[in-house]
Formats: sequence, C-alpha cells, structure tokens
Amino acid sequence: MNRFNKQALHRRTRIAGAVLALFFALFTLSGCLYPKDELKQNQAAPKEAVRNVQAAVDQYKNDTAMLPIKNATADTPVYEKFYVDFAKLQRTGYLSDIPSSAFENGGNYYFLVIDEETSPRIKLLDIVTFQKINDIQSWVTAYIQNKGELPKGEQMYPGFYQIDYKSLNRTAPAIRSVFSGQTIQAIVDENGVVYSDYGIDIMQFVQKSGKTNFDAQLDIRTLLVDGSDFVPVKAPTYRWVDNEPQAVQP
Repeated sequence: MNRFNKQALHRRTRIAGAVLALFFALFTLSGCLYPKDELKQNQAAPKEAVRNVQAAVDQYKNDTAMLPIKNATADTPVYEKFYVDFAKLQRTGYLSDIPSSAFENGGNYYFLVIDEETSPRIKLLDIVTFQKINDIQSWVTAYIQNKGELPKGEQMYPGFYQIDYKSLNRTAPAIRSVFSGQTIQAIVDENGVVYSDYGIDIMQFVQKSGKTNFDAQLDIRTLLVDGSDFVPVKAPTYRWVDNEPQAVQP
C-alpha cells in the first residue's frame, strides 16, 4: 500500500470512528452535547434572530433594491464577507432591536449575508471559533518567523497538516463545532495558513443526505451552510474525493 493510500485509509478510519463516537454520545447523552445555557445560545435564540433579520433584510432589499451590508474587499473569504449593517437597519426603521446573539449587542455571532447576488440568506459566524483560529494563526506565524519552518505534524489532507502544539509550547485549544457540538481541530497548510477542519462534520451531512455523487468541482462546504443557520469558520475549500471530504487549496 503506497503512502497516499495509507493516508486515505487513515482519514477514513478517523472520520468513521469519530462519527460512530458522536452517534454513541448522542444516544447516551440524549443529544446534550452542550451545557443547557450553550444549547439555548446556539439554537433557540439564534434561530429566531436569523428569521427576524432575514425578514428585515428581505424587506429592505424589496424597498431599496440594495442590501444593508458593510463593505468588504474582493479577497475577503466568502463566509466572512458581507456583515449585516444593523445600524442601517435600525436607522431606517427595518429592525427595532439588534439581536442579543449578535456581536454588536454582546452576542457570540456575526450575522452575514451570503448569496448576495442571487437569493440573499442570513447565516451566523461563530465568533468564539473565529477568535481561536486567529490565536492559533498568530502562534504559527510567530513560529515560522522565528524557526523558518512549519510547526506541522501528521498530514491530514494533501498539503494540510495537524499542528504540532508541542513545538509551539502551547496547548491545543478546544474548538467546538456549531454543526455537531463535537470538538474539531485546526490544521495548517504549506503556506502557514491555519484553518478549522470540518471534514468530520461534512461527512455527517453527506451521510444524512444519502448522496455521494457530487460534482468534482463542488465546494462541499455548502452542505454545512445549506443544512444549518451557520457558516464554517476559517474552513478550507473541500471537494468530494475517493468517497470522503478532502481539503484542497483554493
């Protein structure tokens, strides 16, 4: 068995094991993957807020033919690009209060508009994960500047690696997925860019959908976005390769 096949087999085993572990946890813990206060914050309140903000944005667009979003540069990642301009919605009377779950009101989420040119949709970006990945990025960048090499461990996908926290003299932070509630890891590419690895979450969505005949060029992060109120935070592009999600360079 060549090296690539060994890596692919390892990834399949890792993903399958994690999915089984998650299902076991769901069975034994009756779905309580979060403490009760986090469940309330991550499910009920944001869902209601998403509906309310969606309605306000839709009405604003119908009346003005524009979107109430903040400016972004062309190279801003798609799932970080267009933040809802709550000040504009309030000032123009389309929204009376900023949601408590929004960053602008002390909450844990940025409200984003995606598919802005076709059918605009409101999605949530988890600030806690966003900040944790930014922190890891600062550690990795400092290490590269000091050592001239990547603090990389095992290869997870072609060109993407686990992070060697021992070399960084750091403890790996716990990054909790908003999609499944389970812990996911950060990975680093050859250029020293740090990402969240949502491969296991994507695999779960694939299994739930029952589909495996994805177009080779489809960015299957869309499965997460279309199936939830959230966007994957700092995630690489994923393609469906050899019956599993694989991170790829843009």
